Amino acid sequence: MPRLTRITETKRGRYALFLDDEFAFSLDEDTFAAAGLHAGDELTEPAVAELRRKSDARRALDKAMDLLALRDHAAGELYAKLCRRFDPHTAAAAVARVGELGLLNDAGFARRRAAELLRKRKSRREILQDLAAKGIDRETAADALAALMPADGEEDPDLASARALVERQYARKLAEGKTQQVMAALARRGFSHAVIRAAVQPRDPEE
Repeated sequence: MPRLTRITETKRGRYALFLDDEFAFSLDEDTFAAAGLHAGDELTEPAVAELRRKSDARRALDKAMDLLALRDHAAGELYAKLCRRFDPHTAAAAVARVGELGLLNDAGFARRRAAELLRKRKSRREILQDLAAKGIDRETAADALAALMPADGEEDPDLASARALVERQYARKLAEGKTQQVMAALARRGFSHAVIRAAVQPRDPEE
């Protein structure tokens, strides 16, 4: 059986375990205290595996907290990032735990993200693609966009975004008669043909 030959405290407040004089892994303070480990202990292979599992679980949870401290994340996005460093089961458990703590809300994240992208003059299609890339399911993304749609009599956000882009980036090309180039550029951004046609037309002075 492996022997726990040395225990040292790390700069991050974890406890590094050395099995048979070789570094094995580190434990957080709570897990270390609960395990009741001492130098010289002999550990069975199952016991070592369980300690590794607990070590990874805490590290994944700590990483999830660090990522959420930087900015909001959707559950799928957070899971994907954790999978870069941890196995899928450990990553999923960390995501579930932060969800239990009330730190994840995909619907709220989708609404905030969609509103932010709308302010940046993104099209509906671009917004849906961005939300999908963040791990938001199609129904939640659609609901987030629907909540931003205008009331009767208000301008379509897609049209407002397309017009703003035309005025800011493509007015000169329109003035030079390069309408097809402008329409193609707007199409690449995900705007519909109807929105593009309206956006390149002169504005009605009464609007």
